[in-house]
Amino acid sequence: MTAHSIREEIIEIVNKLFIYTDYQEWQKLQDEIFTREVDFDMSSVGGENKKTTSKAICDLWQQGFKGIDSINHLAGNYIVNIHESIATVFAYATATHYKDTATNGKTREFVGSYDIALVKQPEGWRIFKFKYTLKYANGNLNLS
Repeated sequence: MTAHSIREEIIEIVNKLFIYTDYQEWQKLQDEIFTREVDFDMSSVGGENKKTTSKAICDLWQQGFKGIDSINHLAGNYIVNIHESIATVFAYATATHYKDTATNGKTREFVGSYDIALVKQPEGWRIFKFKYTLKYANGNLNLS
């Protein structure tokens, strides 16, 4: 078995952020992905730019995904910078939400970018800064 590079370890955490969110694995996000406190900026979609807890982030997302049948994030174009125990990642991503009972179109899509900062902790890399910048959204935005 081959050891992963530091860059691969960091990208794996970012990929797990999206996968765990898609599968609504809230405890895994708290235990494996985020630090306890996170600088969290979702102001481009009407949220706040604030320091909050990983639990509060998961509670917010869990509430926001209620009634949605499927969530799918696709991310890439990673630009990773590593400085000792701190790393930054820029990524493009799309998020598609699907609701079978919606009558005005069953999907909505968000296209944007992420600026993420991670810190190396004894248990591995963890996200302590998270910023989402929406480029555009389309589809049935209310999934009504």
